[in-house]
Amino acid sequence: MTLVAGFILSLNRSPNCSWKIINQIPKEWKKIDRRYLYQMLKEFKQDRLISYREISTGEIEIVITEAGKKAVLRYDVDQMELTISKHWDKLWRLVFFDIPEKKRYQRDQFRDKLKELGFIELQHSVWVIPYPCKKEIDFLVEFFEIRNYTRFAEATNLTNETDLRLKFEV
Repeated sequence: MTLVAGFILSLNRSPNCSWKIINQIPKEWKKIDRRYLYQMLKEFKQDRLISYREISTGEIEIVITEAGKKAVLRYDVDQMELTISKHWDKLWRLVFFDIPEKKRYQRDQFRDKLKELGFIELQHSVWVIPYPCKKEIDFLVEFFEIRNYTRFAEATNLTNETDLRLKFEV
């Protein structure tokens, strides 16, 4: 519970909104898919983003590690940037999405973030960039709650890629 609340609050900037989130946690806790939560915690532990600590009462506390704190800071949506290496690895990163109208706001925000990160639209809802970005895209997809509507791929060849190579200077 501490991890979930801490993570949510770390993404939030408004103190007033933080209290609203805290007050909603008990109600929302009942709606959480426990299996999914435990799977995510297992992955966070494997990635050394969290650790467990036994409390004297026999309860287990989830603690965000230093690596976890850095990951939270790294993926601040407003400050997110991609790392651009000097040598291109000859892989194109493609993001495909078909987000329904009922999630129009998330779709528009996701598209705007792709543009901000430097992606170029190949065709409607297909975006490309030559830089590693899988973790960032995974984060955005979860942040905007569009996992079921979004795909990520890495490709070695694209037809007519010369114009893309010129635009990205790779």
